[in-house]
Amino acid sequence: MHIGVSIAGFVLIFIILLDAFETVVLPRRIQRHWRFTALFYRVTWVRWTQISQHVRKASRREGFLAYYGPLSQIQLLGYWAFGLIFGFACVQYGLGEHLQITANEPVTFGKLLYHSGETFFTLGYGDIVPSNAMARALSVFEAGMGFAFLGVVVGYLPVLYNSFAARETEISLLDARAGSPPTAAEFLNRLGCCPDQSVIDGIFRDWERWCADLLSSHISYPALLFFRSQHSNQSWLSALTVMLDVTSLVVTGVDGIHPEQAKLTFAMARHAAVDLAQVVNARYDPHAPDRIFPDGLVRLRKELLVHGVRFDDGDDVWERLAELRMLYEPYVQAMSVRLLFTLSPWMATDRRKDDWQASPWDQAIQARALERPTRHAVEDHF
Repeated sequence: MHIGVSIAGFVLIFIILLDAFETVVLPRRIQRHWRFTALFYRVTWVRWTQISQHVRKASRREGFLAYYGPLSQIQLLGYWAFGLIFGFACVQYGLGEHLQITANEPVTFGKLLYHSGETFFTLGYGDIVPSNAMARALSVFEAGMGFAFLGVVVGYLPVLYNSFAARETEISLLDARAGSPPTAAEFLNRLGCCPDQSVIDGIFRDWERWCADLLSSHISYPALLFFRSQHSNQSWLSALTVMLDVTSLVVTGVDGIHPEQAKLTFAMARHAAVDLAQVVNARYDPHAPDRIFPDGLVRLRKELLVHGVRFDDGDDVWERLAELRMLYEPYVQAMSVRLLFTLSPWMATDRRKDDWQASPWDQAIQARALERPTRHAVEDHF
């Protein structure tokens, strides 16, 4: 009976160590579905989103969802630690012999669990000690495992947050270039008429690299997919979608903009969208609503024309755009449903200030300026 408990303990330790290795150390996507981490995120994310539905205000709901990413990391590390402690307690229960120095009580499984915990965290009270070679070897190995676990925590979290900060930098830069929230129409309105082709090519090149970094970092550390941006009207998925929209428009044909770099950026962005949709286990929805209707395309063309951006006049321009859209829209829409992100529209329905223009002090400052006497009024007074 005790041997069976020890075997179960060895299996549990192996499963947790393999899961931690694949999650933290191995920099590639794991195809196997039956993993503890994958099961953990599937179950906890569903429960978290169900709770979020009771938060009625959108900004508060977004703030509540933002807690999930960091908390899930702490909880996952805690589960790994407890699983290792429990597994070593099972092995000690079947193979080891122990003495309890401070009392004459028998050494039960509960006391071995306590002994495993103090050994894992290297407390070393000495109230329970192993009394044979196997038990001593297991204690030494578990203590080393505790040090390794602490090293993983110390090294893993900074890498995770550095990747998050690198991702958010380019998203913040998009604010002044495509509005808040960003849209493809606003991007072309502000930059589509730039006489220097190298300016927009440079932006596309930066976003091509951002998409490559997004793909590599979020496959290596899938938990980053659940980390929300600092502003509720921004997200990595929305930024990726806007860049796909913009490059698809340029590839379709915009007068004065050469599409070579846009094609490269579109290819990298589409690659990221497809692979990350598989990472989050997004499901294709054939009945998903169209993000832009035929009349929306007409309004889009008119709005861009007002700002001097003209599309190709070919008869098949909208068919070519539809073909490009079908390459990525099902994936980003499926991810938006899975992760509860709001996708940016093709063009803004109302005019809002950019995030850099908005401030909680604006109304007070404007009121103060109106109350302040003008220069001429001061001169007339004297």
